[in-house]
Order: sequence, then structure tokens, then C-alpha cells
Amino acid sequence: MGQFDNKTVIVTGGALGIGGAASLAFAREGANVTVMDLNRDAGEATVAKITSNGGKGLFVEADAGTSAGCRKTVDETVDAFGGLNIVFNNVGIQPPSSYMNAVDLPEEMWDRIIDVNLKSRFLMAKYSIPHMRKAGGGVIVSSASVQGLQSMPGVSAYAASKGGDLSLMRQLSLDFAADNIRVLAVNPGTIDTPMVRNATEAVGDDISVALSSYGKDHPLGRVGKPEEIAEVVLFLASDRASFMTGESVTVDGGMMAKGAWAGGAGAGID
Repeated sequence: MGQFDNKTVIVTGGALGIGGAASLAFAREGANVTVMDLNRDAGEATVAKITSNGGKGLFVEADAGTSAGCRKTVDETVDAFGGLNIVFNNVGIQPPSSYMNAVDLPEEMWDRIIDVNLKSRFLMAKYSIPHMRKAGGGVIVSSASVQGLQSMPGVSAYAASKGGDLSLMRQLSLDFAADNIRVLAVNPGTIDTPMVRNATEAVGDDISVALSSYGKDHPLGRVGKPEEIAEVVLFLASDRASFMTGESVTVDGGMMAKGAWAGGAGAGID
């Protein structure tokens, strides 16, 4: 018996990195898992892993930054599994080409980052919460960032999206507490994900050397693993966290405790 037996979960950006680890972890604990992603090959591969291990999975190819994509994902999930209990808003982008100040950042890049990283949280709440109400409650967890708590040079849109994610999380927790819907977030530090690796590669750094360097900025001396974030997400979504809402949990190897982290972390911050 798994702790999420008979529960249905949507993981946005659920094919790779933190999202992929969470999709597999929820499935191992008995949940029906919808993997929402634009990467069809990776999404189908993640669902294949779920089903090969005896779980139930569904891949939905959709753009989380659009109303149509979020509505489609929720509708197909409910059609497939009969309801919806948990949403993990994991999807997020930080394109290497977006590392510039607000004057130089193209408006189109700002809009795309805000749409995917922040507007998707609003849209998934809009379409998911009516089904959670029918189920008698639910949980929404977002993957925010330490960049929502502090920031670094050259990431105006990403920092704004992650700060907004945390503020929206707190606000939603108040509006829907009476419906027994809990809303929470995690703030990862640097995690070894495709997004971090792509950003590192784009600036011409050796990935293994860069990850080692990023790790030295964390008091624990290393970068995190996607599975380590997934474990915290599962805790927050479970009944073990039943008295938690409107709060974020920082999972950063001690980076925020140290402070002044941005000077050496560069593109490595999740």
C-alpha cells in the first residue's frame, strides 16, 4: 500500500529533472500520475517507466504557459482517472539567453518566462480547484526557488516569476483553506537538472567542473539531486503535512543560511 493510493496527481514539467523524479516517486507511492510536458519523447519515456513498474500514468503534451494547455491537462486527467487530488507545479524555464538586465531583456522573453513560471500556477489552480472541491480537498505544491527569496544579477524575469510564485502560493492558501485545499511551495537551491546543465553548457563551462564549483557554494558541499526535492514534495502533498499551508520549505544544502550566495552560483541556481 502506498501513501497516495487512489489519489491522482498532475506534475507539470513532469518528464525530466525534478518533475521527472516527482512523477516516478508519486507513482511508486500508488498515485495515478499525469505527466504534463512539451517534450513528448521524455514524457512518454517517464510514463513508460511508471507503467512498467505497475503504476498508472498518462502523458499530456501541453504548454503550461497557456490556458488551453492547462485546461487540456486537467480535463484529460479527470477523464482518465475520474478526479484530481494533487498538483505539483514544477514547470519552469530559465533560458540561457535570458541572462541580462531588464533594459536589455526582450519583452517577449519576459512574457514567456512569466507565462510558464507564474501564470501557469494561476491557470492550474483555476482549472484544478473545482475538481479538488468535488473530492473534498486537495494539495497544490509549487517548485519556486531560492531566487524567490534572494536574487542575483541578470535574472529579472526569473526572479520576478519565483517571487510571484511564493506570493501567489500564500494568497491561494487563504482563499481555499475552507475547501480543505492546502497550497505550499519548495525552494530548491542548485539541483543537477537538465535546465542547470543546459545553462552551464550554453556559457561554455565544463559541466562536471561547474557542478563541482556550484556545490562549493552550498554548506553541504554539493549540488542537490532531483530525487531530494521530490521527497520533500511528496511529504508536503501527504497527510503527514496536514497542518501545513501557505508556507514554503527551502531545500538548498544550507545556501540561504549562509547568505550572499549569488556571487559564486551563477547559472547554477535552480
